[in-house]
Amino acid sequence: MFQKITAALVGLTYTTALAHELSQASNEWFASGQAALQAALAKQVNTNTARNMIILISDGNGVGTNYASRLWAGQQAGGYGEDHVQAHEAFPNLALVKTYNTNAQTPDSAGTGTAMMSGIKTKAGIVGMNANVNRGDCATIAGNTVATMNEIMAAAGKATGVVSTARITHATPASAYSHSVDRNFEARVPKGCTQQADIATQLIEAMKAGTIAVAMGGGRRNFLGKDLTDEEGKSGRRAEGENLIAAAQANGIAYVWDQATFEALPLDGTPVLGLFEASHMKYEADRSDEPSLAEMTAAAIKMLQGNYAGFFLQVEAGRVDHANHGGNLARVVRDQKAFADAVAMADALTDDADTLIVVTADHEHAIAFNGYCGRGSDILGLCMGINSAGVEHTGKPVTASDDKPYTVAGYLNGAGSVLREDMNWAGVRPPLTQEEATDLDYVQQALIPRSSETHSGEDVAIYAKGPWAHLFDGTIEQNVIFHVMLHAATAN
Repeated sequence: MFQKITAALVGLTYTTALAHELSQASNEWFASGQAALQAALAKQVNTNTARNMIILISDGNGVGTNYASRLWAGQQAGGYGEDHVQAHEAFPNLALVKTYNTNAQTPDSAGTGTAMMSGIKTKAGIVGMNANVNRGDCATIAGNTVATMNEIMAAAGKATGVVSTARITHATPASAYSHSVDRNFEARVPKGCTQQADIATQLIEAMKAGTIAVAMGGGRRNFLGKDLTDEEGKSGRRAEGENLIAAAQANGIAYVWDQATFEALPLDGTPVLGLFEASHMKYEADRSDEPSLAEMTAAAIKMLQGNYAGFFLQVEAGRVDHANHGGNLARVVRDQKAFADAVAMADALTDDADTLIVVTADHEHAIAFNGYCGRGSDILGLCMGINSAGVEHTGKPVTASDDKPYTVAGYLNGAGSVLREDMNWAGVRPPLTQEEATDLDYVQQALIPRSSETHSGEDVAIYAKGPWAHLFDGTIEQNVIFHVMLHAATAN
């Protein structure tokens, strides 16, 4: 048999029939490998024009964070977790994306958002402008703004929208519609800066002009004067007397702010502004009286898809990033599961024949995985030993050289640092139980002490399906995402 196999391989005539003659052919992993091969061989490229396009961005969900979320979702479903498939991981096209900004090895979300929405790399902290500007310097703005995908698609007759669990004026959603020399100009600009309006004002102006048909997220405080309070009694951040929400309503834009008003929002093409929190929306683990990301995604699609020329929609899971910054992996994975649900919702409500769906992240975080952990170790809990006589872990925590257990995942920096200032930045790891490690509020152990954990610079993944999705291949620069989407919308 081996002579036959060798001859076949030399002659490059390896076939499924030959594979079935191998001694391992009855192994379940061999069978699943053959199934994956057949699925790959059956792929066909779709070169239709993309009538609709949806880009879903899980802020901070790099390959590492995505791995943690995969395990958690799979374990919640009753499995070991490692072999679980999230909705976007079933998409047929995949690439890796370089995320650096022009002046930053480790990027920020303003520069990465601009790369995806406008097709150029730019500096950290800059939204909708090229790298010729200096962050915060309004005098450098002239001649350096760049068009966003929402503006381009609206000019082509498509309806566009933006949805986020962060403030709708935060960096990533802002990259859909605004041009700001500083991402922090959400509610006001510095005195003397006449070259641009603040980001909240730019959103309302974009909605009044018909560029944005639906915008939903958090951030009410950036639309109200500091002398005004919102429906939940929280004060605004704008100059006294300013009320952009009232201005929007006066221009025929419907306003929703809680679950009840969200469920009653119009689906007849009326522009909709949804602001569900004063600042960011709640983490999925804490959500109450406000819609989920999947619910907002579904509503946005239903509002936009009635447009005769199709639509473009940006969806962001902004709080995945924030939980990572807090070193709180328990909330990271729950918000990422909510994001995967939104991906599944977008897929279910659209047709692959005419809708390009792109799923990606803007950057990764400094998450790290400890080893060696046995199969099925709780991704939020302690690293359990490898079972040499079976599949599932031994149930006995692995200990480090200090004879203490450690979690499967941690961070290279953050608030959970084991180094202490009162010990002259020496450290001793405290003992840790499985119950403590899996608590919703547990902050993962970290190395470098920082009040907030940082982004990291490694590549992120992109998953895609629909017209021209096959162009996402290999390792690409982040700004290429824009170019593929624009080609898909205008091809043929």
